[in-house]
Amino acid sequence: MFILEREQKVCQIGDFKIGGQPGENPPLLISSMFHNGDKILESRKERKFNKEKAREYILKQEELTRQTGVPALVAVVATSVDEMKTYIDFLLETTDQPFGIDMWVEKARVTAAEYIAELGIQDRVLYNSITPWDKDISGQAARLKELGIKHIVVQAFDQEDQSPTGRVKSMKMMLDQIGANTFDSVLVDTAVMNLPSTSFSCIACRLIKEEFGLPAGLASSNGTYMWKEARELWGSDGFNAMNTAGQAAASLFWTDLLFSGPIVNLPKIVPAVATASMMLSTLAYYESGKLTANENHPLYKFFGDFAKQL
Repeated sequence: MFILEREQKVCQIGDFKIGGQPGENPPLLISSMFHNGDKILESRKERKFNKEKAREYILKQEELTRQTGVPALVAVVATSVDEMKTYIDFLLETTDQPFGIDMWVEKARVTAAEYIAELGIQDRVLYNSITPWDKDISGQAARLKELGIKHIVVQAFDQEDQSPTGRVKSMKMMLDQIGANTFDSVLVDTAVMNLPSTSFSCIACRLIKEEFGLPAGLASSNGTYMWKEARELWGSDGFNAMNTAGQAAASLFWTDLLFSGPIVNLPKIVPAVATASMMLSTLAYYESGKLTANENHPLYKFFGDFAKQL
């Protein structure tokens, strides 16, 4: 059920390994900061934010990764290049870990990549993302390659065919325009529409991994955070239970990365994903007879004696 016949690529961003067979590596969590509604964001126009809180969140995320073995990086959201430059400079002052940039407008996104190249930090940055809606996919990819950008996210979605196979068709189209072996890491985002449709995105992850061998994942937080009635029905505790359950469940089914939502809530997500990762590793062991070789996996961090018995 879980093990795939095709050889699976494992990408590396910093010390983080992303991809491989299910159960081999825990999923990369991509949290967000400076998104709309982020309480630490004081003024986009003036590029003002609570640096102390932002630093606290980043350091806590790094602590959770060290503790659990679940890799996590923050993607900063900006609407202008100058705003993104401010966030990049702040991250470079704060951490030596990889981070992502998240910009919707293609031209601004590429210009931010030019700033990253000027700084010489192409190996530390995850470019999010090349989308089917971009006007010049091939030109964008060529420029990123020219700049030395190494790690990208590609979104796979077909507006006319929103089934899992539609996402595979979209990915074929995207790769035809991007080119094979253009980047060190190509991570696929299979586009979540709502909470129950997360299942279709998980199936799309399996189909894409079978077809291309690339690490695939989804924005699990899109499904959970869009279900606003959950908070109305059950309050904060109920919402948090739904959110962590939904994202942990998504991590069980052929996903190598999860866009996990606001960094402030990561302490609730990481333990849940670590739990799911340990269960998946033993599900995969039952099917394949092999345990993960990743010594930093949550299974070895928390249940090493059990793993030795296996």
